[in-house]
Amino acid sequence: MSLPESMSRVVVVGTKSRMEEAIEAFYSVRALHLIDHTSGTDNMSIGTPMPTNQKAAERLLKVRAMEKELGIGEKTETARVSVGEIKSQISSGSVESIEAEVLKVLDVRSDLNQRITELNAKKKSLELLTPIPVDLELYRGYKSLAVIVGSVKEDPSEALKTLADSEAFVSYKKKEGGVAAVFVRAGDKDKATSILSEYGLVEIQVPEGKGPVSEAVVLASEGLADLSAKLESVEKEAEALQMKHKAVLRASEEELSIEIEKGEVPLRIAVGEYSYIMDAWVPTSKVQYVSTELESRLGNDVHVEFEETRGRNLHEEEKAEERFKKVPTKNNNGAIAKEFEYATSLVSTPKYQEIDPSILIMFFLPLFFGFMIGDCGYAIPFIILGAYGLKVTHHKDWRAIATVLFFGGIWAFLFGFFFFGEALGMHFIGHWEPPLHMTWEGLLGVHMPDWFGALMVNGHGVSKLGEEVGMLLKLTIYIGIIHIFIGYMCGFLNIRRQHNNKHAFFEKGGWIITFVGMVVLCYALTQMLFSKLPLEGTLLYILAAGAAMLLVGLVVNFKTEGIMAILELPGIVGMILSYARLAAIGMSKAGMAMAFNYIAFGMIMGMGDAVVWPSIGMLILGLVLFAGLHLVVWTLGILSAGLHALRLQFVELMTKFFAGGGIKYEPLKVKRIRTILTQAETNKEV
Repeated sequence: MSLPESMSRVVVVGTKSRMEEAIEAFYSVRALHLIDHTSGTDNMSIGTPMPTNQKAAERLLKVRAMEKELGIGEKTETARVSVGEIKSQISSGSVESIEAEVLKVLDVRSDLNQRITELNAKKKSLELLTPIPVDLELYRGYKSLAVIVGSVKEDPSEALKTLADSEAFVSYKKKEGGVAAVFVRAGDKDKATSILSEYGLVEIQVPEGKGPVSEAVVLASEGLADLSAKLESVEKEAEALQMKHKAVLRASEEELSIEIEKGEVPLRIAVGEYSYIMDAWVPTSKVQYVSTELESRLGNDVHVEFEETRGRNLHEEEKAEERFKKVPTKNNNGAIAKEFEYATSLVSTPKYQEIDPSILIMFFLPLFFGFMIGDCGYAIPFIILGAYGLKVTHHKDWRAIATVLFFGGIWAFLFGFFFFGEALGMHFIGHWEPPLHMTWEGLLGVHMPDWFGALMVNGHGVSKLGEEVGMLLKLTIYIGIIHIFIGYMCGFLNIRRQHNNKHAFFEKGGWIITFVGMVVLCYALTQMLFSKLPLEGTLLYILAAGAAMLLVGLVVNFKTEGIMAILELPGIVGMILSYARLAAIGMSKAGMAMAFNYIAFGMIMGMGDAVVWPSIGMLILGLVLFAGLHLVVWTLGILSAGLHALRLQFVELMTKFFAGGGIKYEPLKVKRIRTILTQAETNKEV
């Protein structure tokens, strides 16, 4: 258990004429969490962006537009460009020159796409008109005639015969629909349209042209082929431009984003005619470093003044000015616990005054996962997969999963070997008695040495499906009691630190007493009910002690929570019993593994009470089935054990002490992915 790192507030005052250098210095120390300035005074007000920001913003918009058009995204792999080189290229107008080169190709591509779209639409219309024996020039140019052309859902031939002095051409197929071209007197156009509407008319714009429609379709197809060839050539040019400029564009986007971010710092601080004032939170351990570093860079043009080191008691927060109330949270964890901060962040960021649950999650999450898996055969792939993920991935989501798999796999191996003594659902030691007692000794026909069995509980391991099931269920209940009790104690420590002992006692102490009383009372009752012990002597004293503690806890809780103190009592028992799933999930996995082993070895390979090796064909089939079915169990283990282990941390542990709602510590610093400082540039910055 650990608190976030201690934070101190400092005020930085400097000369406005050197603000740009000061901002570079602020970013270089990588420790200043800026406190936004919210109101102005007679002499100081919120500043304005740096003069270079407008030009940088224009260039950034151009770069992002080019990246979108060229198909350059976040996942596009590019070589890293040195900071000095990309700054030189940007200042020399590389963005504008690349834009001109790209736009030249993009304009041609856009024009070709538009022409292809138009020609496709024309071709589609022509193909509809192909069955009509009318040349294209005959569809227009009349003064006294109206021409109605369109697709129809039903055959309108009979209905069109009612029109006088008209000529109708109809091509209709029952399943596909049809097309109609009607030539009528101009005065009868509305009547003809009304008739055709009843047959589902959708008018077609007849393309201009001469000669048979079929010839126009051929010409359109040839035109499309020619345009497609040109478009393909232009696409290759665009791909060449992407390969040529992707590294520069990605690096330019990153550098321009950094420049804009730095240029907006004056919007967050107080600026006067000749000076600026900036408030910031700094880790207490770095206050002296920040002061020395800034003064060494800016000399007499900057002054760093220490204001306070914020304590954990909430009365300090309440007395502070509004914008200084919330202190950012900088997690104070080691290298391993840091990997589990992601799980905490899924709920919230810890407050500055409360315990960070990441260390508890670091211990209990893999422990519970490993206990539920509890099998050497499944553990080894978990360890390998987790180690590989931690080595190759930098994405926080995948690192979180890899971390759980790696450490959970280690616990699964330890439990699987020393406690359960099994691999792939079969115990190492024991006689071959399918289907309930299938062992590696029996399968391989070997006898394990005595020292091997001495490493395991009971000399052969604990059976998840045998007589020791009751013991496993009890063990998980005891684990749950310890886990929940730790959560209550963390809650007590949080309130004690934030307020005082009295406050902690009435808010959390009562629940601790209630919890312990309920555990003691339930223990006595279970001894009476299941062990048939008489209610006398020590058991009577235990029962009385539990009832007394429960009553005291209720009285304390009633003062702060009223009737809810009574209504929540059954929930304590439910919380504890929920840990029985640790054994239940392990038992279900073992049951599936046992069934699959019997299917593969007993049913497919025919190994009954004695191990008799099958034919080659059945052996191969059995081994393939054995591997496939155990892969199913392994996959289900990730989901069931992983999710339940995580649920116990979020629902049962963290709710006892973790409120969250903190502000993440985000110091001014530059994060570079596409650009890199050369050794010379690094030395210069240092």
